[in-house]
Amino acid sequence: MPPAEIDVTVDRVRALLRAQLHGLDGPLRRVANGWDNVIFRLGTDLAVRLPRRALSVQLVINEQRWLPMIAPRLPWPVPAPVWVGRPHGDYPWPWSITRWFDGRPMHTVPVRDRLSYAAPLGYFLARMHFPAPPEAPGNPYRGIPLDQRDDRLTGHLDALDGAQLRAVRRLWPALARTPAWYGPPLWLHGDPHPGNVVVRRDQLVAMIDFGDLTAGDPATDLAIGWLGFDARGRRLLADTYAGAGYLHPDTWARARGWALCLSVALIANSDDSPAFAAIGWHGLHQVLTDDR
Repeated sequence: MPPAEIDVTVDRVRALLRAQLHGLDGPLRRVANGWDNVIFRLGTDLAVRLPRRALSVQLVINEQRWLPMIAPRLPWPVPAPVWVGRPHGDYPWPWSITRWFDGRPMHTVPVRDRLSYAAPLGYFLARMHFPAPPEAPGNPYRGIPLDQRDDRLTGHLDALDGAQLRAVRRLWPALARTPAWYGPPLWLHGDPHPGNVVVRRDQLVAMIDFGDLTAGDPATDLAIGWLGFDARGRRLLADTYAGAGYLHPDTWARARGWALCLSVALIANSDDSPAFAAIGWHGLHQVLTDDR
């Protein structure tokens, strides 16, 4: 995980809240520390999301600008900001207050128990993937032609060895040659892994962390079929997505390629995050054993 450039502490967040939202107070505790942002729970109903490094500032700005426009079209909640915070004091970047979604990340649920989330997630992605305007944010790593991921995938292969490395080297060239997305750029979540899906019991509650929000090839988001599910769940997700919109076989093949790229990236960059590494190893196993 990249090192934080600013130590975002409870005291620092409390100072921001007191300076900009004088009447907003309540219990405050840090609940997540990701690659790009730190999340605090504020009271029972709100979350505070703050960049921890400069590279993530534009990602927060993208969320603040675009999620309020996208959210009304989606069938489940997303963290559209309810307050846009400004730099203040020794904290130099914009930040957001969003709703708190009561539940647990899907990756904490055993894979065998995730089937009930597959169809809702397929429907969510079908609704999410609508044409984006020309001014939609770009992302050099997501939504792009799959063959443009070749250098990054190759750079991560040192994390593999043995049979898995040989299998990836055999499979990747065929996936990378899959015909590219031919339609208009569609809105994408951009970071489709099970840590960004909030669930409660057998219900999907929300989709979170839109920092990689971008426009492009919907296959990027469909990678969650391998990252988050087994073959049965993946089939249900694909069938629901196709029933709510349209799923070309080439798009599904590219999604498998994206799942391969994202799985290997998670494996290579998660020495300090066993949960993310586990997502990567699961996704890689699903990609390499998928015979459909």
